[in-house]
Amino acid sequence: MDVVALTPRLTFLRFPVGHVYLWAEPDGLTLVDSGTPGSAPAIADAIRGLGHRTEDVRRLVLTHFHEDHVGSAAAITAWGEVEVIAHRDDVPFIQGEQAGPPPDLLDWERPIYERVTAGLPAEPPVPVRVGRPVGDGDVLDFGGGARVVGAAGHTPGSLGLFLPGPGVLFTGDAVARTPDGEVILGVFNADRAGAAESFARLAAVDAEIACFGHGEPLTEGAAGRLRAAASRRPADTGRP
Repeated sequence: MDVVALTPRLTFLRFPVGHVYLWAEPDGLTLVDSGTPGSAPAIADAIRGLGHRTEDVRRLVLTHFHEDHVGSAAAITAWGEVEVIAHRDDVPFIQGEQAGPPPDLLDWERPIYERVTAGLPAEPPVPVRVGRPVGDGDVLDFGGGARVVGAAGHTPGSLGLFLPGPGVLFTGDAVARTPDGEVILGVFNADRAGAAESFARLAAVDAEIACFGHGEPLTEGAAGRLRAAASRRPADTGRP
C-alpha cells in the first residue's frame, strides 16, 4: 500500500485492489471504504504515520457492499466508536442479511472479473452493522457538509460523496480510471443502464478532485474530465 497526500486534509491509500481514502479534521478522521479483508493493519499504520491514532477514526463511509470496499470494515469498527455509513439499499448486504446481486458481466469483462476475484480472499467479509443508513441528498457532518449522491447501478445502493467546499468527489466504483489515465464507466455492474445514469449524475457535480475506487485520483479539473467521459460513452452497453 502507498500513502499519497492529495490535499492537507485528504490522503489516498493506494491498494492493489480497492482504494481507501482518509479525510482528516481536528475533531476526527473519516475513512471512505475499507479495502479487502486484511487491510486494516496497513490502514492503521498509515493513520499512525500521519500523526493520528486509530481511535481518532469517527466514521467509515462505505460506497457499496463489494468485498474490496467493505472487507476490513468490521476490523476498523473494533478501533473505537466508529459510525458506519452506507446507502440504505446496500445495508442488507453489508450486514450479512442477504446476498448481494451479482454483476451482469459483458463478455469482455469476464476474464478481467475472474482475474480480480481470484486474488481476493475466499471467505466473505465479516458482516458489519451500519449505524447510519443514508440516501441521495443526505448531508454528513464532515468536510463542510459532505453530500450523498445516489449512484445505483454498480450495486443497488452504490453512493458517491461530494464535499462542496474543497470540491472533492468520491465516486466509489460508479466511475473508474484506467492505468493509462482514461476516465470510464465503472465495470462489473449489476445494472448497466442504471450505472450509466449514475455516471452522468456524478459528472454533473462541480468537482475539482475525483477519488475513484479503482484508478488514480484526478487532482484538478475533475468535473470537466468526468463530463467529457460521460458524453462520449457509447449509447449501448458495450465496452467504454
